[in-house]
Parts: sequence; C-alpha cells; structure tokens
Amino acid sequence: MSEQSAALRETVRRRYAAAALTVAEGGTACCGPTPVEVDENFGSTLYAADERDTLPAEAVAASLGCGNPTAVAELREGDRVLDLGSGGGIDVLLSARRVGPTGKAYGLDMTEEMLALALANVAKAGATNVEFLKGTIESIPLPANTIDVVISNCVINLSVDKPAVFAETFRVLRPGGRIGVSDVVADDALTAEQRAERGDHVGCIAGALSFAEYRAGLEGAGFTDVEIAPTHLVADGMHSAMVRATKPPAAETTRPGEELTDACCGVADCCTPAETSVDPTLTVAETKTASGCGCQN
Repeated sequence: MSEQSAALRETVRRRYAAAALTVAEGGTACCGPTPVEVDENFGSTLYAADERDTLPAEAVAASLGCGNPTAVAELREGDRVLDLGSGGGIDVLLSARRVGPTGKAYGLDMTEEMLALALANVAKAGATNVEFLKGTIESIPLPANTIDVVISNCVINLSVDKPAVFAETFRVLRPGGRIGVSDVVADDALTAEQRAERGDHVGCIAGALSFAEYRAGLEGAGFTDVEIAPTHLVADGMHSAMVRATKPPAAETTRPGEELTDACCGVADCCTPAETSVDPTLTVAETKTASGCGCQN
C-alpha cells in the first residue's frame, strides 16, 4: 500500500473511531464531515421506524450509512451474512433477526472503538447468532465459500483498494451467493476531480466509483446479474444506490492450500465461539487464530 493510501485509510479510521466515541458518550454520528442529529441522506432515518425501535439506541445513533441494505438483501432463514464495515452493528443486528437462530450474522470492522460499541450493542440486544471480526474489507478474515450474503452500508466507497474488496467479497461467498450493498455512486460523467469537489473521501463522496466503474469492478471480480439502482441524491451528481450481484453457482474460489473441511476453517466449527466475543486489540491474523479460523497443518 502506498503512503498516500495508508494515510487515507488512517484518516478514515480516526473519523469513525471518533464517531464511535461520540455515540458511546451519548451523541449521534453521521457519515458526513461532522456528527449531526438528523440527516436525510445519511444515517438512521433511512431505516423504518419499527426497525429502529427494536434496536439499542446506541446502534441506531451510530448508523453511518446511506441506505438500508437489509431491506433488499433478501435474507433467508439460516443464511450466513457478512456485513463489511459493520460499525455500531445496526445492520448485523437486523440481519441476525432475519436469518434466525439457524443463521449467523458476521460484522467486520477495522476500528477498535466501533467493535467495542458493536459488542455492547449485541449484549443489549441479547443476540446470540452474531460475531464481530477485526480486519479490513480488502482482506476478509474468513475462509472461501462460506457466506451466503454479503451486505455493506456506505463503506466500499471509503476503501483505498476497491478491486481487492470485490475480489475478497467474491472469494468468501458460496457459489450462488449474493451481495446487497448500499453505497454512494457517481454519475458516469463526473471525473474524480469533480467528485472530490462535491465532498471529501472520509465524507463518503470523493472515493465513490461511477456507475460504470462499479459495474466493471464487480464483473471483473466474477459477479453476474449486476444491478445498480439509485435511491436518492447525496450531492450533485452523487447518489445513494442499492447494488445487487450474484456469484455464479458454478464458481470456484478456493485458493491452493485452503481446504474447507468441517474440522478446520469451516465457519460452522472454526468461527463460531461459544460466546460472541472479539478482542479489538488483536490483529486480523490473531483474531482468526483466537476464534479458531487459522488452519493448522
């Protein structure tokens, strides 16, 4: 990773760490440049009131997204769901309810403060089919072919390596798996410079892909049935959009040496501890080992 990319990622991490601390102290966070109470383009107002009312107040207050991916992800009983950039856990908790006790909802976040907030929210909600992992969305700490649905809410636009995000998402999905992502997408006519004029990277604007770029990125990773439907404007020429795509049923993504057996590296046995827990101080590799996800040869 270049120094510029590393610096940008650290800026994003600091922004969302601060948002988590703000919520923990009783405030409200938003994807925009400063915390606000209500924003029609970002945050918890994009969820139905009956959904918000069933969740811990801190999970709702920490909502930083530009949509509601669980509303269109077509989650089913027994699904294993992964939320990329899970933040305070609002979409993980909603997913956990939809997939039921036979399913599982994973949250992945690189920010220790958000992970701590999410774990507190899980405890308040009493959810038992939830697990949070520390890591980046460019290097997902889960085995290949183990997830039914990947969701994400206004996070992929923040990545400094979007091709890696698409490739990793494709890898962890089972053949026939699908994505339901809410993200900021730019009109095709807007240049990168014009996007930057409309908002900064950490504010979910400058790093957004165009519609054509998003489609090309997903198709380049192997996805089919790509749909990108705008839902509302977040800036001039910039849209919140729902993104859907499917991993072909015949796709194979197991890497050499990566075996998917029930005894090792299968999510059901290796990544489901008796109690929902994660140590936010661990590295990605340490988190995998601590939860039993590290294959032992």
